Amino acid sequence: MFDWNDVRALLAVAESGSTLAAARALRVSQTTVARRIAALEAAFGLTLFEKRPSGTRLTAAAEALLPEARALGDAAGRIEAAARALARDISGSVRISTDELLALALLPPILAELSARHPALRIEVDVSPDLRDLVAGEADVALRYCARPKGGPLVARVVADGAWALHASRAYAARHGLPQSLAELRGHPLVAGGGPGVSRVYDAWLERHGLADAVTFRHGSAAGLLAAVRAGAGLAMLPVLVAAQDPDLVMCIPPRRPTERSYWLVAPARLRHAPRVRIVLDHVARALRGLDRAARLRADEESKEALAAG
Repeated sequence: MFDWNDVRALLAVAESGSTLAAARALRVSQTTVARRIAALEAAFGLTLFEKRPSGTRLTAAAEALLPEARALGDAAGRIEAAARALARDISGSVRISTDELLALALLPPILAELSARHPALRIEVDVSPDLRDLVAGEADVALRYCARPKGGPLVARVVADGAWALHASRAYAARHGLPQSLAELRGHPLVAGGGPGVSRVYDAWLERHGLADAVTFRHGSAAGLLAAVRAGAGLAMLPVLVAAQDPDLVMCIPPRRPTERSYWLVAPARLRHAPRVRIVLDHVARALRGLDRAARLRADEESKEALAAG
């Protein structure tokens, strides 16, 4: 099966007369154009161009294919124009419900890109530790950390792994080192809190491991928790997905996988096909899955570094 971008290269060379001029028109390298032409020739089993001192000349096979290639180019242009028109037409308000930590650390760049693509779309972020009733219309979309969303006829998709792990600032690690096990953790100060949504998970972990007395700082908000860890006040349990977005944070003890909870993107079933909601679901899901892949890779690299250092 051929690639449309290879056909674009064919058209550009046919119209400009050389791979160099085609590269300039397509804003790619001359090597890229030559590679795409070679790929198209391999896909078709045909020789499409002959190199001559005066430039590049189409073979009889390429001349025969050119009208169809131009028709394909015209169709691609119409599809692109139609897609841009649809994107401009997406408008209205979408209310996204999530907790403070996710709203602070994950969503801003994702929603900024979405807004730039769809300027007529109005996004409202509802920050609350409480689960909004999507079926009752309290929000249009929710980003939740849970085992599985509940609460009526909903559509839901897993968008990221729910692992948590101990993290510290790189400055703290340089001064005090990093514990590689729970046994080594004793003697290190812990930062806790983070608001109701975070502290529910975090405090349960502290109690389970008998570490409540190690807490030296407690912050009532996610912003305060992150600021304290960045400042080197101590270690904190943080979602791996969140901590991976901050280059100043480093993981201490690798997380255990698989996890019972994940990050879910949820919407009421009645809105699943509404263009304004569908575009938000698709965009946010795609972005978070990309961040999740990157976070997993970073966690694996930091785990290997920790083992090597140990």
